[in-house]
Amino acid sequence: MKIGSFDLEKDGVYIIAEMSANHNGSLQTAIDTIKAAKDAGVNAVKLQTYTADTLTLDCHEDDFIVKGSNLWDGENLYDLYKKAYTPWQWHKDLFAYAKEIGIDIFSTPFDKSAVDFLKQFDPPAYKIASYEITDYDLIEYTAKQGKPIIISTGIALENEISEVVEICKKVGNEQIILLKCTSEYPAPLKDANLLTIPDLNSRFDVIAGFSDHTLGSVAPITAVALGAKVIEKHFIIDKSIGGADSEFSMNAIEFKDMVEKVRQTEQLLGKVDYSMTPSKQNSRNYARSIYVAKDIKKGERFTEQNLRSVRPGYGMHPKFLKDILGSVAQKNYKFGERFEK
Repeated sequence: MKIGSFDLEKDGVYIIAEMSANHNGSLQTAIDTIKAAKDAGVNAVKLQTYTADTLTLDCHEDDFIVKGSNLWDGENLYDLYKKAYTPWQWHKDLFAYAKEIGIDIFSTPFDKSAVDFLKQFDPPAYKIASYEITDYDLIEYTAKQGKPIIISTGIALENEISEVVEICKKVGNEQIILLKCTSEYPAPLKDANLLTIPDLNSRFDVIAGFSDHTLGSVAPITAVALGAKVIEKHFIIDKSIGGADSEFSMNAIEFKDMVEKVRQTEQLLGKVDYSMTPSKQNSRNYARSIYVAKDIKKGERFTEQNLRSVRPGYGMHPKFLKDILGSVAQKNYKFGERFEK
């Protein structure tokens, strides 16, 4: 599967910098964030396309007050989204700038009108947020666009994950990426349960990845080691600018460090390989093999005193030593000679 020109099977891990609300209401900050993400080595920047009215109701009843959140407790949903959203009139400039500097850009649509709006920019993919995974109508509509669809599974039940995968496939879209996600902000490491990543891959027969809300880079690096092909993490130029998501976002320096470590992890993982490379062969020269430990005359018996398994490895394989001991030498052997029967 490809996202834009990036081949997830051949090109490694696709790293997404989630801007979310980290523009803090400034178009210039949003543009600068895209540039900083490019400099950090990411593959894509992701926006969120919604308005307060497409997400919730302008209602101040108790149901619409955030509860149980470390960051937003007591806030009204409508007011929070109104403050955090990315103005739709910015999208043209942001998509154009990303294209100009050579970095992928796409977005999370939160309703059908956002999907329709985003079509004009021909995004390389669409992202479904964790809290929208139960909106089957939105997922079906988005999948019908024929682009890779990246779905966070943070609040989903197992049967819901199965159902949304089936919805995408029924409309002819098998370009499905499921992201393990913990919908806590920030998310504790103990709740990450990253072993779910390979299970998503095998259980649902899709590409699996990780949408990270933990602090630091341990979780995304571990996710890559467990087979994640896509990593998404919130990105901010500088936490000092503040904003709704700043507390659990990585700054530019931290993000660049994470990207470098992910790339190093990819190198470490490599591939399944039992071949004998030149380097491996050179190292085998210093393994053990059978050598003559004392001069041996023709007719003498081989013993543990005159024939030993030692380094280096130019002689006969040590596995033959037991079979040779006790037999009779058919010729003379000199001390330090490689043993070859």
